[in-house]
Amino acid sequence: MTARTLTPTEARVLAVLVEKQHTVPDSYPLSLNALTLGCNQKTAREPVMQLSEAEVLQGINGLKELSLVNEVSGSRVVRFEHNAARGLGVPSQSVALLTMLMLRGPQTSAELRLHTERLHRFADLSSVDGFLDELSTKTPARVVRLPKGPGEREARWAHLLCGEVAMTTASGPSQALSSGSEAAAWADELAALKAEQQRQAEELASLRALVERLSHELGLKGDDLA
Repeated sequence: MTARTLTPTEARVLAVLVEKQHTVPDSYPLSLNALTLGCNQKTAREPVMQLSEAEVLQGINGLKELSLVNEVSGSRVVRFEHNAARGLGVPSQSVALLTMLMLRGPQTSAELRLHTERLHRFADLSSVDGFLDELSTKTPARVVRLPKGPGEREARWAHLLCGEVAMTTASGPSQALSSGSEAAAWADELAALKAEQQRQAEELASLRALVERLSHELGLKGDDLA
């Protein structure tokens, strides 16, 4: 249990460390530069931030005081790792949920289940709800269920690691902003996938042309290659 609430910068730093541990394990623990890039990432972030390395380092120092981040020695480049589960006193499943709430803002249970897929694979929505309910009843509470806004079918959840959430902003313009940012993030990810698909198609075409040229030079026929 932390002794105080986190600043937005500290929350972003902690969440990025947890995320990158699972998504880029070969680069984890993270250097200050890699951590800053992760904090300022434009996709899968709400809100998008523009933090300097000095601001990220300040966040790291604050988290170190709370025993939520450790500095890793033994490398010429200083690296950092998180201690979220022990520092927050919650299981890894709850860490995954809190991480996504810190990175992407308020979300429904279904959105959380989708977004935590690479951190923890929840069997079903009831499992997600179970951990959220547990987090909401801790002392102090770690998450809160937000009131449904106009036209919303499912309630959204928000983390409380940075303090109380203004319930009046749970719907309306902020919801539209959140949805717009979410749509933009998905659009960016889709564009990246399409670009990768195009790159692979071009690489395959190049390899095929190379094989055909070599087979022609060697006097091989299609049956010989088979």
